[in-house]
Amino acid sequence: MLRPPRLEEAGLLTELAMRSKAHWGYSEDFMAACRAELTISEADLQAEQLSFCLVEMEGEPRGFYCLAQLDDEQFELEALFVEPAHIGKGVGRQLMEHALDRARAGGGRTLWIQGDPHAVAFYRAAGAVQVGTRPSDSVAGRDLPLFKLTL
Repeated sequence: MLRPPRLEEAGLLTELAMRSKAHWGYSEDFMAACRAELTISEADLQAEQLSFCLVEMEGEPRGFYCLAQLDDEQFELEALFVEPAHIGKGVGRQLMEHALDRARAGGGRTLWIQGDPHAVAFYRAAGAVQVGTRPSDSVAGRDLPLFKLTL
């Protein structure tokens, strides 16, 4: 079931994002550096320009995304995280398809994605094209793949 997260689930989303990121074998120091960027607050969940969606299965959250509207025609996928036990089982694809539908419904023509290097194949499979890199907000000197998806 897809649904908007409740305000009291902000901490739950943060911890889900941390587990999902850690799945790729990053060090504890790296993960500590990412914590601020991966933290979801109640204010984030209430922000007008952000849309969050949670996928729930058997009463448990399995993943979520955050979509930001940049202007009338551009959106950015700010976050997409899946519980490690459910990576590769279609949860991410379900979230991605929902985010794309939401962006299109909002008049979007372009979706930007700053992805983790481990997610390159996932975003390419969704139709995104890598157009460059963008500096990480968490780790100095680290560049992340930047994708563009025409809606």
